[in-house]
Amino acid sequence: MKNELIDYCLRLGDSSLILSHRIAEYCSKAPILEEDLAITNVGLDLLGQAENFLTYAAELKGDTTADLLTFKRREGDFRCLHLVQTPNTDFAFILARQFLMDCYHQILFSKLISSEDETILGISKKAIKEVNYHLDRSNDWIKRLGLGTTESNERLQNAVNDLWMYTDELFIDNSTDIAMNKNKIAPLSSNLKSDWLEMVESALKFSEIKIPQEIRYSLRYGKDGFHTEYLGFILAEMQHLPLLYPDATW
Repeated sequence: MKNELIDYCLRLGDSSLILSHRIAEYCSKAPILEEDLAITNVGLDLLGQAENFLTYAAELKGDTTADLLTFKRREGDFRCLHLVQTPNTDFAFILARQFLMDCYHQILFSKLISSEDETILGISKKAIKEVNYHLDRSNDWIKRLGLGTTESNERLQNAVNDLWMYTDELFIDNSTDIAMNKNKIAPLSSNLKSDWLEMVESALKFSEIKIPQEIRYSLRYGKDGFHTEYLGFILAEMQHLPLLYPDATW
């Protein structure tokens, strides 16, 4: 069970880490200064969550640290979801991706605050406050873009269409999910889907955005270590200096 717990912490930590990196790439490019500050703060919250989960994973593994797990692991050792790896395009895409993840995080962490693992419970009790703010913010932007101009509505609809194929993975159970649920540490991913769909569909319908009905294929295996080239490019940038100067310290 220890290996599955490490794997689960890596999944949560890696997903928040990579999403925070995508947000950092957008720093100074938001349409207004207030939003630039807000989205940067969201990225910092996610980075803090990533550090907490990766620190716990490092303690469980032994003889490593959160920094080493971040900067010295290979691509196939990362357990992040495909959705967080998608490259930034326009503001609507970034907000749609954030909204889909915020809904997922809100439902997930509301379950994890009842975890029988004391460390995950503690991390989650702190994170849920941040997640609630993230969701309020992204939900507000979904409505503003959807009910704004014809162009903003079209851009948001295109973003949802492009991102929807990544959402199946959020609710696929693997052996780690089953072990976490059996030991009352975390819920099955599949048990989060109905609440997530209800939350997402309600906001999108209000914003005059349609849920895509036909998805030809779906990427599902990021949590098992199988990724697209998107993650490789992120790690090449993120890990460049630590790999170039492996003995460097602050």
